[in-house]
Amino acid sequence: MKTASDYFYFAKELEWTEMAPGVSRKILGRDKQIMMVKVRFESGTTVGLHQHFHIQTSYCAKGKFEFTVGEEKRTISYGDGIYIPPNVPHGATCLEEGVIIDVFSPAREDFLDG
Repeated sequence: MKTASDYFYFAKELEWTEMAPGVSRKILGRDKQIMMVKVRFESGTTVGLHQHFHIQTSYCAKGKFEFTVGEEKRTISYGDGIYIPPNVPHGATCLEEGVIIDVFSPAREDFLDG
């Protein structure tokens, strides 16, 4: 298996991978230490509370989302960002069809399996 991505990824040339009903992703670059993922959400889709050992930052590129990080719940929209430390429970509900750009460190190896 290739351990790092190519230099350039053109989203229009990549297929969407369904993560769950109403949620799909495209990996836009990675190596072992970092991964960037474009995630598309249909309105009303919820990603339940979960946690992982990865550091995560997320950028709202389109739409509106209600995010829970730890004990805090906030609404974000275009241009807003989030930082999620390792092992902190988090989840989101898409309020308006949208796109989130997630960056993980280290890379989410589990995303490469499906």
